[in-house]
Amino acid sequence: MKWIHVKALFESKDISLAEELVSDIFFSMGLKGVVCQVPLEAPPEGFGSDALPIPDETWVSGYIPDTDSSLEILENIRKKAGGLAVLDIKVSIETGIVDQEDWAESWKQFFHVSRITDRMVIKPAWRDFVPNPDDVVIEIDPGMAFGTGTHPTTSMCMALIEKYLEAGNSFFDVGTGSGILMITAAKLGASSLAGIDTDEVAVQVAKDNLVKNNIPADLFYVEKGTLDQCIAHNNLQFDLVAANIIAEVLLDIMPDIKKISKMNGVIILSGIIKEREPLMIESLVSIGFSVSEVRTDGEWLAIAAQNTG
Repeated sequence: MKWIHVKALFESKDISLAEELVSDIFFSMGLKGVVCQVPLEAPPEGFGSDALPIPDETWVSGYIPDTDSSLEILENIRKKAGGLAVLDIKVSIETGIVDQEDWAESWKQFFHVSRITDRMVIKPAWRDFVPNPDDVVIEIDPGMAFGTGTHPTTSMCMALIEKYLEAGNSFFDVGTGSGILMITAAKLGASSLAGIDTDEVAVQVAKDNLVKNNIPADLFYVEKGTLDQCIAHNNLQFDLVAANIIAEVLLDIMPDIKKISKMNGVIILSGIIKEREPLMIESLVSIGFSVSEVRTDGEWLAIAAQNTG
C-alpha cells in the first residue's frame, strides 16, 4: 500500500494557535501519523547523542492512504488551510508518495530523547540513551498514532501525572494515542489502566507500546470508541483521568469526564491554548470540579482539578 505524505508548512505571529488549528484540520480529515514541528532548542550535548539537529521550519505532517478519495481529501485540507488566512495564518501544503514500509522512517529523524521532568525521560525505541539511576524511562514508538511526549501539551500532562498520581490509583486516558500517558501512570505506580481512542490504529499502537514497556497485560485495557460509548458499556470510575485533546472537544465531553471521575478524584486536561482558559475553568467549576493547578508552557496550558461533587 502507498501513502500520501501531507505536510502543511505555516507562518504566523501566534505559532501555538496556528499549530492547534492546522493539527485540528489534519485530525478532522482522518490523517494518520500526525507529527507537529515547531522550533525547539537542540538537545543538550551528550543527551541522546545520536539526535539530529532540529530544523527551524514550523509544520504539521500526516499521512492518508493513496486511494480514489485522496484527491477530495487533499482538496478539503487545502480549502480549510486556506481559510486560516483570516487569522493571519499562512499555510502551504506539500505532498509526496511513500511506501507502507517507508512512512514510519520518514519522521523519526525529528524525534529525540527528551527529559520531561527531573526523573522522567522519553526514549524513542531507535535511540540510544544511558539513564541515571533514578530515571523513569518511557520507551515509545508512536507508529501511526499521535503522541511522542515532546509536545508541551503531552509533557505537561506527564508532569502533572507524576505530581498527582498516588501509588495504587486507577487511571483512565481519554484519547490515548500512542499510550504514552498510560505508560507514564503505570511506571509511577498505577494499579490499573484503561484507555480509549477513536482510531483503531492508535489502539493497537498503544497496546504495543505498553507491552514494550513491560506493563503486564492484566494491568491494562485499551479499546476503540468514544467516551460516551465507554460509559454505556462500563460502569467504572477512576482515581485519575487524563485527556489531552483540543479545548473544543474537552468542553463537549466534560460531563462524561465527570461521570468516570471518582469523588475527590483528579482530572488532568491539556491541549488547551491560553485564550480558552477562562472558558475551561468556568466549565469545570460549573459541574463540580475545584481547580488545583494551571500549568503553562508557551501558549499552551494544562489543568489539574479535583472532583468535589
